[in-house]
Amino acid sequence: MMSHFDGLRQKWENFVHFLRKKKIIKTARITYNVSWNMFLVIASLVILCGVFAAGVGAGFFASLVKDEPVRAFASMKDDIYNYEETSTVFFDNDQLMGKLQADLDRQEIKLKDVSPYVTKAVISTEDRYFYEHDGVVPKAILRAMYQEFSGAQVVTGGSTLTQQLIKNQILTNEVSFDRKAKEILLAMRLEKFFKKDEILEAYLNIVPYGRNSSGRNIAGIQAASEGLFGVSAKDLNLAQAAYIAGLPKNPFVYTPFTNEGTKKKDMSAGLKRMKTVLNRMLSAHAITQAEYDDAIKYDVAKNLTTRKQSSFEKYPYITVEVQRRTTDILTELLAKKDGKKLSELSKEELQEYQDNARTQIRQKGLKIHTTINQKIYDDMQVVVKNNNLFGPQNQYVYDSHGKKIKLSKPQPEEVGATLIENSTGKIISFVGGRDFNREQTNHAMRAPRQNGSTMKPLLAYSYATEMGKIQPGTIIADTPIHMGDWNPNNFDGKFKGFISVRDALKQSRNIPAIKSYQRVDHVKATEKLIQMGFSNLTQDDRTNTSIAIGGMQVGVTVEENVNAFATFANGGNFVDAYMIDRIETKDGELLYQHKAAPVSVYSPQTSYLLLDMMRGVLGPGGTGAGVPRKLSFQTDWAGKSGTTNEDKDSWFVATNPNVSFGVWIGYDTPADLYGNTGQRNQTIWAQLINAAYKNNPQLIDPEKRFAMPSGIVRREICGISGKLPSDLCRSAGLVTSDLFNAKFTPREVDDTLTKGRYVIVGDTKYKALPTTPEEFTKEGVLIKEEFLKELGVESLNKLTKDSNLFNNIVPEKELKDNGKAPSPVAGVKMSDGILSWSAHGENDVIGYRIYHSADGKTFKKIGSVTSDKTSAKVPNGVVYVTAVDIAGKESAPQTKVQVGQPKPADPPAPPVPPTPPTDGGGDKPKDPPPPPTDPGTTNPPPTMPGDKKDDKKPSN
Repeated sequence: MMSHFDGLRQKWENFVHFLRKKKIIKTARITYNVSWNMFLVIASLVILCGVFAAGVGAGFFASLVKDEPVRAFASMKDDIYNYEETSTVFFDNDQLMGKLQADLDRQEIKLKDVSPYVTKAVISTEDRYFYEHDGVVPKAILRAMYQEFSGAQVVTGGSTLTQQLIKNQILTNEVSFDRKAKEILLAMRLEKFFKKDEILEAYLNIVPYGRNSSGRNIAGIQAASEGLFGVSAKDLNLAQAAYIAGLPKNPFVYTPFTNEGTKKKDMSAGLKRMKTVLNRMLSAHAITQAEYDDAIKYDVAKNLTTRKQSSFEKYPYITVEVQRRTTDILTELLAKKDGKKLSELSKEELQEYQDNARTQIRQKGLKIHTTINQKIYDDMQVVVKNNNLFGPQNQYVYDSHGKKIKLSKPQPEEVGATLIENSTGKIISFVGGRDFNREQTNHAMRAPRQNGSTMKPLLAYSYATEMGKIQPGTIIADTPIHMGDWNPNNFDGKFKGFISVRDALKQSRNIPAIKSYQRVDHVKATEKLIQMGFSNLTQDDRTNTSIAIGGMQVGVTVEENVNAFATFANGGNFVDAYMIDRIETKDGELLYQHKAAPVSVYSPQTSYLLLDMMRGVLGPGGTGAGVPRKLSFQTDWAGKSGTTNEDKDSWFVATNPNVSFGVWIGYDTPADLYGNTGQRNQTIWAQLINAAYKNNPQLIDPEKRFAMPSGIVRREICGISGKLPSDLCRSAGLVTSDLFNAKFTPREVDDTLTKGRYVIVGDTKYKALPTTPEEFTKEGVLIKEEFLKELGVESLNKLTKDSNLFNNIVPEKELKDNGKAPSPVAGVKMSDGILSWSAHGENDVIGYRIYHSADGKTFKKIGSVTSDKTSAKVPNGVVYVTAVDIAGKESAPQTKVQVGQPKPADPPAPPVPPTPPTDGGGDKPKDPPPPPTDPGTTNPPPTMPGDKKDDKKPSN
């Protein structure tokens, strides 16, 4: 080996010697020196240019990022994990309902819960050197810049996963050197703060993946897995993972579903992209050839998930209502956090807080827990799908002038219902309408309507009972009243006369309700309604008497109406109804928890008295008497029916010790309902509450009844006045009993009644005058006129025969005498043995007398009849009729009528024999025999109506 090197050295020396000998070495040295110096100059220039370029580049880079703040770890963490995640809704008992309606469906997931195939596919496709670089890959950036400037086909992008995360979560998607420079800077900074797996997890949760089987936009690997293949991200196989990993490059080209949720006919683009992903995984040695071959054979189209109803599609009324209520809650929380009250916010400030609240709901992945019972809710929706329960569609309405106008589209009869737990205020279930796709109005919670007679226990009777102005046994006159241009009437157009508050409520009489309401201050009474949750009362409502029977300008929702009824079940405490129980962050942090804040509105005694009266509504003779037999269970219900003018609205609301439930039916554009709306509504009510009972009998059918509080007593009262019974009241059979608040039991003995005579003219009873002939009067019980005036009876003679309890009671009102004797009776005639005459035209005539004469010379009264009769059967002879007025004055006889054959003339008297001489015996002559009997004159006259045969007086 050494000899070889020695030989080479010898050759080199000979070669140098040759150069020197030839003087070439000198020239070479000169050339070398010049060349070296030139190299040094050029190298220096290149270095200087490089340094200059680097300086310029650094300066340019610095100028691009000069406005970018140095972000702290906490700031970057908040931005990176600020996913736009859809909020989730739960039924009661934490039962999942689904996602709220949002522009994007995203579900956060941890990296440990993602299939390894996904991470391999993403890294192989998007960032092969992910676990090696520090946020950026210079070679990739230079390659991307070259492709950009040269116009060459783009094979791979220049952005790492870290850069893509920065672009999506912190920066924008604009294409500029400015944004790119910031992206590079922030990517390198992020790598210093976050672990690789944390970056990968964040990326997998934010990246968009096109549309799911419902046609909704999706982002994040979990939403993509469920939305495309119906499996969790941890269960994705290789082919599925590769297909999904390829979507982000062009999501809406590669996605397999249309915006309507149907499968695309041509899925070739997405399948081609999946093959590209598998090829990159294979070349990166992330999978084996066998795994690749199996994945290529996988039938993606066949294994896509079927269309699933979104929570909005399945529960539209709940979804919309939850969004509204959650927005309201978060708006108030955000304002409170800033030390502000909603009532103090300007319109612009309120709008800003509301927008922020909606953003939280849409993007923060909140967990919203509701009070809705899914099974009860579902079954209630099934009930209202039965079209046979509802009336026909309406096609016409009437304008203010009564002109008939055809609707552009027929409207079906709609329904709204709400079920509330009394003690907590939980809304257990509701019915928003029959078809959300036809009409999006929530008829249970967002459609105020007049509530008709369901207002009576809430307003007409409640405050008056609380103030002691009435009690259940209080008597009110159901008689016509006039209030300016308003002449209220009862639903049947009739009047009952005297009636108790209990019976008036049971039978839903309007006039007693109005008169009860007139006894209290209207503003103070309506304040109670506001305390019970009525939110739409106007100033006119608070002063108009018509509100006593449900006449409101705006109205009340079904939820509010039912919620107010629950006040009585809660012993007079109003517990506001609610649907949102609590709101949590996606990490489980509690943002909001509902807390009940009961408001004392009425005393327990008033509440119980109202409940006890409303029990009668569902009993015999009540307007809801048919309800119990329609129920599949029996419990202690207290309720009230209600209709509005011309049957535009029909209501039934009832409460028991556990729950309150109410149903409204009507047309969206108010119009007359068809048929027996009350019965139809009560049938719907019964079927809906039966559905609730089937799913939770313990809640709907409590074992206990409404408990009577202390301070309630039962007292005997005089049924005519509500005072303690007098002996006269007892003798008249007018004693009843009822419940009282012990504070307002009667203290006075009835003094409204007196005993006396009265007459009947037509259908009206009048007190008799001292001079009124007894033959036309009856003995009875009279009511003092002063008492009637206290009751507000305008027309004392209009207490009709419809009165159930007081038919024999007479107002102490005298029939006015016209000051003269009645004119003669006209139209007297005989027909078939019956004497008849024309009714007298003077108002003070109380009856007629009939006179008879056998010979037409001497007349005797044979009978009397009251003014309502104009005929009588009389004996043969001569008769005439007179009229008698209230003062006892009698008309002159004018027309005499012959009855039967006239009486024959008497025969001449026989001659008187001479007086015989006296024989001293003292005997007197015998009387002559009586004349022959006249068959037409010796029969006694028949008893006529009004004759008095003895001193007995008629009974009452």
